[in-house]
Amino acid sequence: MATLIHTLADHSDDVNCCAFSSSCLATCSLDKTVRVYSLNGFSELPYSPLKGHTYAVHCCCFSPSGHALASCSTDGTTVVWDARDGRALAVLQQPGSSPVRVCRFSPDSTYLVSGAADGSVALWNMQSLKLYRSGNVKDGSLVACAFSPNGNFFVTGTSCGDLTIWDDKMRCLYTEKAHDLGVACCDISSEPVSGGEHGFRHFQMASCGQDNQIKLWLIFSVDSLGVELKYQCTLNGHSAPVLSCAFSWDGQMLVGIQRDYSALLFKPPFFGGFSHITFFICRYVTTCVFAPCSPLLATGSMDKTVNIWQVDLMQPCAGNTLEKKSELAVEDWSEDDVSAWLCAQDLEDFVGLFKRNNIDGKELLNLTTESLTNELKIESLGLRRKVLQKIEDLRMKTCSVAVPVPDEFLCPITRELMKDPVIAADGYSYERDAMENWLSNKRRSSPMTNLPLPSPLLTPNRTLKMAISRWLETQQK
Repeated sequence: MATLIHTLADHSDDVNCCAFSSSCLATCSLDKTVRVYSLNGFSELPYSPLKGHTYAVHCCCFSPSGHALASCSTDGTTVVWDARDGRALAVLQQPGSSPVRVCRFSPDSTYLVSGAADGSVALWNMQSLKLYRSGNVKDGSLVACAFSPNGNFFVTGTSCGDLTIWDDKMRCLYTEKAHDLGVACCDISSEPVSGGEHGFRHFQMASCGQDNQIKLWLIFSVDSLGVELKYQCTLNGHSAPVLSCAFSWDGQMLVGIQRDYSALLFKPPFFGGFSHITFFICRYVTTCVFAPCSPLLATGSMDKTVNIWQVDLMQPCAGNTLEKKSELAVEDWSEDDVSAWLCAQDLEDFVGLFKRNNIDGKELLNLTTESLTNELKIESLGLRRKVLQKIEDLRMKTCSVAVPVPDEFLCPITRELMKDPVIAADGYSYERDAMENWLSNKRRSSPMTNLPLPSPLLTPNRTLKMAISRWLETQQK
């Protein structure tokens, strides 16, 4: 199903992103480098590593031809490299010089999009290597981006949870609140979906976020002026925030990377649900990507490694868990789902009673001794205790879901949990080391607003440090 075939361990810090071309694999890291490997034996190319960035590299991507490679960094730049010899072709300074979180080539290699922590979106002309258009999202940092297969539009995602569709002239066509706790990644299938209620060719998109969900969407033209994003379904059953998602080259598989060290591979509709396979990966995984025209999957991790997997959904591997249907979150259970659960718990005698009282998942979790006695009229003390014990077990399982790190506890520069937060003259809090490095590079502007800093003074934020410490204690209980 998903067999580990190779591990790359050349980076000296967390791996943030991986990208395939038809012949190479690129990886980038907090260690400020980009490394490039041949798919023939996964040997590192002679010109690798690429060392053009002065801060952590957050994202990398190949042009569709594979001749160019782009990488973006906290240093506020996107570098375009010649993938054949490693030469830096251009250093593109983000408008506002804010840390750049994501970059993507258009399908015809005409444009390159870069998105930054201050919400700025830059569209670069790849022929002139100059800025073509720029814009800004309404709120939050821009952290995700995906082009449509025809190149007519692209989608961006933000830390505030918004998905925005832009055309190739940088006009905002549509905005949707998608994930309450922030978007982490989005990807558009290369295979369009034909037909549908609007009679147009649709594009299927997946988005994932800190709310433990992968959502599927359809993007379609509504008239000659724009497009619309239509919610399709949610792939529930995740036990932790989903940090990355990617379609396979043929659109037949979707992978989602969870914060709890596991990946879920989905195969589209199977008896109304989605078949999925769970396989486990060491330490906190940050990124995933499928190879073009190949069953290879790469995952990058905070253990500084990149794992290469051989994926085959036709022949499940021993030891992997195959489920014909994704597990719904309990609060999303229907009355029929509750009935099935009762039968599984040897409580089938209560199916009729629960159905008559319209007990769905949300109602099930709210049942108490009083409601079982007074509303459902279960007179036997022993039966009430048995039902309540099963419900309590279900509540414990539901509450065991990993809690995402509050955004205010993350350094705006590194997007990592702060250990020694300080307040800068712009009023924002940063990790001390990150802000000192920012200032030592002779930067005198705010990483958040790009306005001049009236003073380089950094003041310890003891209140925030205590709040982070208390939050960490609650996670260890």
